Amino acid sequence: MLLREVAYARPSSLAEAIGLLAENDGARALAGGQTLINVMKARAGSPDALIDLSALEELKGIELGTDGTLEIGAMTTYSEIMASSEARARPILGEVCAQIADVQVRNRGTIGGNICTNDPTNHLPPLLAALGARMTIAGAGGERTVDSAEFFLGVYLTAVGLGEVLTKVTIPAGRQDGFAAVTLGVEGTCIVSAAAALNGSVTIALGCVDAVPIVLKPASTDAEVVRDAVRGAGFHAPSDVHASADYRAHLAEVLAIRAVEQASQRTKGH
Repeated sequence: MLLREVAYARPSSLAEAIGLLAENDGARALAGGQTLINVMKARAGSPDALIDLSALEELKGIELGTDGTLEIGAMTTYSEIMASSEARARPILGEVCAQIADVQVRNRGTIGGNICTNDPTNHLPPLLAALGARMTIAGAGGERTVDSAEFFLGVYLTAVGLGEVLTKVTIPAGRQDGFAAVTLGVEGTCIVSAAAALNGSVTIALGCVDAVPIVLKPASTDAEVVRDAVRGAGFHAPSDVHASADYRAHLAEVLAIRAVEQASQRTKGH
């Protein structure tokens, strides 16, 4: 389906991008466009203007701090994360990015676009929620940083407001992580996903079972403890042509246990 007519701008600085977004409530930032353009084609969204961020070098790149903290620019692509020696400080990032769609999408799609879309079927929102990521958002009033619990607000809704741009994602040090998902085909979107991080405590984030990632803090990695934590989470799994609500709830238990087991194996050096 053809797109309707839409205004387009390609700013050369972050300040210019913020100004353009602030001028028009109907303007939307364009990152890789792998989701937004399809949403527009399906007439599920209809922005008045697209503000293309692809020329903003300040939103690209990966930096590794001396304490193991990663700072990833919002316009960094999945392929760049997969190839980055710095990103290997948190190996799960590249591993999960390698599971997203196909090589064409991985070459264009960005970490910022993925999480700002906050489609429940996306891989990265639950992963970043489990890893304890923090997001830096810039606007006319300056910068602010929010954690994942404050960032993901609803389906296609995040803390990035009108006239604001996500600039970077900060991920703390750690290596004991896991991710498991059931997807639509080998390279499809998730029916249910689960991410786990065992860096000092147990954190699990479930995807595709509610409007935002569901974060759990079970007392241990024991399978029954994890299963009980998922059952007691009180999420409202959707039912659609791909899976019933009950089946999604069942998958959430299975995948949470798998993600924890994968993270536990890393803990043992495997």
